[in-house]
Amino acid sequence: MFVKNLLCPKCRATYDSEKVIQLCECGAPLLVTYELDKVAKTLTKDELAKRPATLWRYRELLPVRDERNIVSLGEGMTPLVRFERLGADVDMPELYMKDEGIIPTGTFKARGAAVGVSRAKELGIKTLAMPTNGNAGGAWSAYCAPAGIRSVIVMPKDAPEMNRKEIAVTGASLFLVNGLISDAGKIVARAVKKHGWFDASTLKEPYRIEGKKTMGLELAEQFGWEVPDVILYPTGGGVGLIGIYKGLRELQAMGWIGEKLPRLVAVQATGCAPIVKAYEEGKKESAFWENAKTCAFGITVPKALGDFLVLDAIAKTKGCAIAVDDAETLKAQKMIAKREGAFICPEGATTLAAAMKLRSKGWISRSDKVVLLNTGTGLKYPETVDCNPPLLQPDQDID
Repeated sequence: MFVKNLLCPKCRATYDSEKVIQLCECGAPLLVTYELDKVAKTLTKDELAKRPATLWRYRELLPVRDERNIVSLGEGMTPLVRFERLGADVDMPELYMKDEGIIPTGTFKARGAAVGVSRAKELGIKTLAMPTNGNAGGAWSAYCAPAGIRSVIVMPKDAPEMNRKEIAVTGASLFLVNGLISDAGKIVARAVKKHGWFDASTLKEPYRIEGKKTMGLELAEQFGWEVPDVILYPTGGGVGLIGIYKGLRELQAMGWIGEKLPRLVAVQATGCAPIVKAYEEGKKESAFWENAKTCAFGITVPKALGDFLVLDAIAKTKGCAIAVDDAETLKAQKMIAKREGAFICPEGATTLAAAMKLRSKGWISRSDKVVLLNTGTGLKYPETVDCNPPLLQPDQDID
């Protein structure tokens, strides 16, 4: 265990990681810091290569002290797939996809849930509550089941029905709200205050991000401890993008990768683009986005608690933020499936639509090594695909 403390990225206050703490006194999220010099002396790349292909292979860079508290469903080390046919179509020969659709519970949310729930178990949490657009609730409720932790989940009534069933079947206490995730968050905040539950909302606990950062660690390892030129990430709460940046910075501090970092791109929908608006206006924080709506339901986040961290990561890596509309997203989803056989979620499809825009502007060059971060399986979004095949009678032939 190499955890040093919990650090506030805004006011630089530090906290004891062995205490149950949610946010800094200034209201900002807290980040786990490590004694990276000691990690570098303890762990080698050769030793790492011999370990099982789960995110727990990076345990020296994760916050769980006792391995007996680890709650795992086999998450991590998802494929990095080269899109040769699609890359040729869109003039990006070095186009790759990191596919989180095959991870337990079908989305990258399993990473944050695995580490967050394991740490909650270690800290003695009995009940946790969280708002969700669907996938995070499904993941956290799934991991809470074997951990013996009660989960209370509040989600918008318009969230995908599959997520609703996923949460219900794992035994969570599920509630729907006639509103957005921001409304669900207010309900959870009141419940946490009333009942004393642990608030597992995005970035209101320090450990979800530690699971998400393993996407960055894996990408570095999968590229032979080099980094790609560009990573495009579908951004709602933005924890994955923040985590990837944090993980890569930690590898830099350990001397495992060089000075180069990938340009990080926050991709949002035109129907909910607070990060993009803040980026374009040169602001360090976003404003609440009114009447948010998009087919990529998972990124319908009108105001992210960690927006300043997303914008900082973009700035520090010379990246950008870009929005795509739903028509572009659904077109990209079909392109990937038809050319590469991958049925991905609409959130993940936004990254291809964005990459194509950036390539046409010259922001992405033909020689760039580009990674699309697909955050989940398209099987959770059957409504995004129209399918009306002809019905044959037993004696009919196919013409």
